[in-house]
Amino acid sequence: MSKKDKSRVSAGSPPVLNDPFAGLQLDGLPPGPAASAPPASRSAARIPKPGRVVLRRETAHRGGKVVIVIDDFAPHISLACIEDLGRRLRNACGCGGTIRGRGIELQGNQAAKIRSLLEAEGFQVAGVT
Repeated sequence: MSKKDKSRVSAGSPPVLNDPFAGLQLDGLPPGPAASAPPASRSAARIPKPGRVVLRRETAHRGGKVVIVIDDFAPHISLACIEDLGRRLRNACGCGGTIRGRGIELQGNQAAKIRSLLEAEGFQVAGVT
């Protein structure tokens, strides 16, 4: 079997695609909507409360190393918010960790520090003391 000859467009030729907006004219169109001002304060926009989370201390399947798991986030908290919170907690604690599903795993036995950071964020914390 032989390969088929593919035709190529030379570098100097104009593009063969049509510009769908080339024939549009802006004359006689009504003005667009006025730009709305941002809300005066964040309290004006309803921000849901973070809710309750549960801390667990785990060592299973980790070679005896202690991991603090933050779990049971409210359903209205997005995965992006959980990832951002995990990043901030890792930086504040100076430890490693990961996001698994809708939970955060932080390396080391720093439950008291994690609890205080979560409470500062507005969460109600249950579990490890």
